[in-house]
Amino acid sequence: MDITRAGAQPSGKGPAEYFTGTVRVDPLFNPPAPARVAGALVTFEPGARTAWHTHPLGQTLIVTAGCGWVQREGGPVEEIRPGDVIWFPPGEKHWHGATATTAMSHIAIQEKLNGSPVDWLEHVTDAQYQR
Repeated sequence: MDITRAGAQPSGKGPAEYFTGTVRVDPLFNPPAPARVAGALVTFEPGARTAWHTHPLGQTLIVTAGCGWVQREGGPVEEIRPGDVIWFPPGEKHWHGATATTAMSHIAIQEKLNGSPVDWLEHVTDAQYQR
């Protein structure tokens, strides 16, 4: 058994390479192999969002606070709120983040395939980031 105490893992800034705006990532769990699932609490300030990306084994988001937007390639921008659970199937190109005026936090859960949980792509343009 391994207990990770609250506050034992430092918060990190979402790197500009993968995010637009101010994003904080608080690691929750990342057990050693052979486990391959990991989770983090991600907080987006208003206007902040991920770049387009995919997950080789899919991703689940659980919205915990605020109001945000998600979009899969070719689909509409959808509003998300606390209690909403979003599933992106393996390989589905998507982005997620806060609305233009409201911060949003979610728990992100994804599995690693060959050591990688995500494939990052291009940034979401300002024109794409509209509802």
